[in-house]
Amino acid sequence: MLRDITIGQYYQADSVIHELDPRVKLLGTFAYVISVFIFRNIPGFVLMTLFIGLCIKLSKVPFKYMVKGLKAIVFILLLTGVVNLFLTPGAPVFEWKFIAISKQGIYNTIYMMTRLTYLVIGTSLMTLTTTPTRLTDGMETGLGFLNKFKVPVHEIAMMMSIALRFIPILIEETDKIMKAQMARGADFESGNIIKKAKSMVPLLVPLFVSAWRRAGDLAMAMEARCYNGGEGRTRMKPLRYCRTDYIAYLIMLIYMALMIVLRVIF
Repeated sequence: MLRDITIGQYYQADSVIHELDPRVKLLGTFAYVISVFIFRNIPGFVLMTLFIGLCIKLSKVPFKYMVKGLKAIVFILLLTGVVNLFLTPGAPVFEWKFIAISKQGIYNTIYMMTRLTYLVIGTSLMTLTTTPTRLTDGMETGLGFLNKFKVPVHEIAMMMSIALRFIPILIEETDKIMKAQMARGADFESGNIIKKAKSMVPLLVPLFVSAWRRAGDLAMAMEARCYNGGEGRTRMKPLRYCRTDYIAYLIMLIYMALMIVLRVIF
């Protein structure tokens, strides 16, 4: 399960999506997330599927690798489906004692599970095709206007970048600790929920200590390099728009316009 978490990981490839400016990918992801909550009909679903499918094809990230990230949220998907299926009022389709399934509940279940699936795939595609450093530069440059309102954009972008960097590191650390504990006779699978929660204590304590130690080492390394925020800092590779970025902006604009039109028409 831990190996199936793809958020925060970078997939090296030579593709058009990888070469796009990080500001384009950030804005595109934001627009895509909005479109996920706009669609309420079959044409919108088809358009969104074609759009994300084209992006995955251009990114050269294997589709199996993209789907693998969904395994980590299977429980959330099932919980969302059950809640919407049985707790949505409407015209009953099936009734048995206190259990009732409505037509609207079935529709809501399909919509919500589809939205969550596409949401995870879209956001994972951004992190898989953008290095944490480029992502930080894109956020800091794209949101630079907020500095006029005393918003610490650089610090926020740095914290998010460090958090993304630590996700795969902590996953690998957790896997090592689990294997070490299982070699000593620990059991993380059998028993009820309470027993499983108690079995996690030998895992969480060393993981917390390891994360705390890594955070301390990182802070010491930043201080040793005289890090004092984003003021006066320069970049080795400044961000510059090219023709491909403008074409990507145009495609995003057309996509959002079509989603809105389909929402209004249907």
